[in-house]
Amino acid sequence: MAQSPQSRTVRLTMSQALVKYLQVQFSERDGTTHRLIPAMFGIFGHGNVHALGQALYEYGQDLPYYRPCNEQSMVHTAAAFAKTKLRMSTLACTSSIGPGATNMITGGAGATINRLPVLLLPSDYYATRHQGPVLQQLEHPISADVSVNDCFRPISRFFDRISRPEQLLTALPEAMRVLIDPVETGAVTLSLPQDVQAHAYDYPTHFFENRVWQVERRSPDSKRIDEAVKLLKESARPMIIAGGGVFYSEALDELQEFAETFGIPVGETFAGHGTIRNGSDIALGSHGTTGTSAATEVAKQADLIIAIGTRLTDVTTGSHSSFQHPEAKFVHINVTGHDAHKMGALPIIADAREALRALTKAATEAGIKPNHAYNQDVQQAKEDWRRMLKEEIFQPAPGEVMSQAQVVGVLNQESRAGDTVINDAGTLPGDLHSLWDSSNGTNCHLEFGYSCMGYALPAGLGVRMAQPEGDVYVLIGDATYLLSPSELVTAMEENLKVTVIISENHGLQAIRGLQESRTGHSFGNEFRARDSVSNLLEGEYVEIDFARNAASMGARTWRVTTPDQLRAALNEAREEVRSCVIVAETEKRRSGPAPGAWWDLSVAETTGDPATQGAQAEYEEGKRLQRFYY
Repeated sequence: MAQSPQSRTVRLTMSQALVKYLQVQFSERDGTTHRLIPAMFGIFGHGNVHALGQALYEYGQDLPYYRPCNEQSMVHTAAAFAKTKLRMSTLACTSSIGPGATNMITGGAGATINRLPVLLLPSDYYATRHQGPVLQQLEHPISADVSVNDCFRPISRFFDRISRPEQLLTALPEAMRVLIDPVETGAVTLSLPQDVQAHAYDYPTHFFENRVWQVERRSPDSKRIDEAVKLLKESARPMIIAGGGVFYSEALDELQEFAETFGIPVGETFAGHGTIRNGSDIALGSHGTTGTSAATEVAKQADLIIAIGTRLTDVTTGSHSSFQHPEAKFVHINVTGHDAHKMGALPIIADAREALRALTKAATEAGIKPNHAYNQDVQQAKEDWRRMLKEEIFQPAPGEVMSQAQVVGVLNQESRAGDTVINDAGTLPGDLHSLWDSSNGTNCHLEFGYSCMGYALPAGLGVRMAQPEGDVYVLIGDATYLLSPSELVTAMEENLKVTVIISENHGLQAIRGLQESRTGHSFGNEFRARDSVSNLLEGEYVEIDFARNAASMGARTWRVTTPDQLRAALNEAREEVRSCVIVAETEKRRSGPAPGAWWDLSVAETTGDPATQGAQAEYEEGKRLQRFYY
């Protein structure tokens, strides 16, 4: 009697089975297929080198292994890779037990908050336990099965501890399902006890056959489309807020057609920056607390806000203060019901591309036309913004060194179609959000869901892996560079060329400015020596040679102090084959345009300090702008 395919088995360790399985997983949307997990990043320790390392060496011919310098950084790399691949592919990340594992939590939290798939494989204690507490094991006094890896639970969209090798048969398919689901995606964690990694099991051979995971496009409910068209027909001043979901749905053409057909201006979130790419008249640029003045003014008077693929966080809504029309209504297109219902919106729970196609068709049939008087107001607001940039923001100030806004402007001018600029935290996300012009075909990759210092440089490696063409620019502050410069070594090892531009303004100037606005004072945020009289960090500025630091890791470096020097360095860096670092001296206490909208950042309710009392009065005045929607 012939043996059925289901009864055939192969004896493998759990780690070997994991490696073989990951190599045959694929995603597919609209007929295009991608490797779901094309590579694994990891740092070996005693918790994973003996088994998972062995499996990668013996069976990982189609799962190349990359070694970063820091576990947090490799998760950032995976998240950026996934973002560039529009969530159709991601990377696996393995660590040893203990600190190597917990180092991944920050990166995992950022991935989940930003709805980006990453697969985390932290090692864990011995499941058999007879070894006694093993090196780096947490001994919880009342729960013997708890380990530090349980810290992954709240930041993971799916978590499982593999305490027997056969548990992979159910855990891995569920992990892949969550990774590829646009509604549920985020960090997925499979915790791997050290001993179980090496334990063997007779796995069914069909478990290792190619599997294609379909990414479906959910169509909108026709009733919701009709309701949205009715609201649009009644609206005199509609506005669109475009988020990252527009990119992930590949709905850029549909967004532009819908907006231009009906004359609806578009403001962009951090994740949605660049969704309108050709300098269209309906493009307002950035929206929110770092928005353009044009987007801010339009939002204040909008009577209908159509949100598409955004989480509507406080930086987008100005902590619920941006929309001041007394009859403002909301429509929200989102694949996730949790987001689609925010701010009392009419929810259209659907794929953004499909929803926009349906909405465009229905609105056309309803005879909706642009409001030309409104569009003229929008153009005037845009012209006022452009004039301010030209006459103020990009101009040199007497007695000051090059501004950070000038750095952004020069980089924008020198970038080309297909290039990508990346940033994560500080003043630069706001400057890039408001100043970067993507109409030249460039990409602006801003991580501001978690605002995670240390993301941008390793993210540059992920973007480079996913996008071989075009230059990858990592524009960061000096404090961010100090947090994780070591991935320059990974860039050298793997020949992943990135160009890092460091804005050297001698500290965390974003928080210094925030501190002054909320307390009336500044201390502890700049690179300054301790003053012997005040005992505060307000002495001389500490001199740090960032160029020599980067050169020691193999990068070619420049130090520039003027826009012309920066321009020359960028041109030379484009021709360089290895990673480059340009250190640009910038004015310490001046960044880009003032915030576009109010942001709810509280002030001490009671204080005897007159400066803080003044900040409290300003804060209370701002709170009066807040509105709540249900």
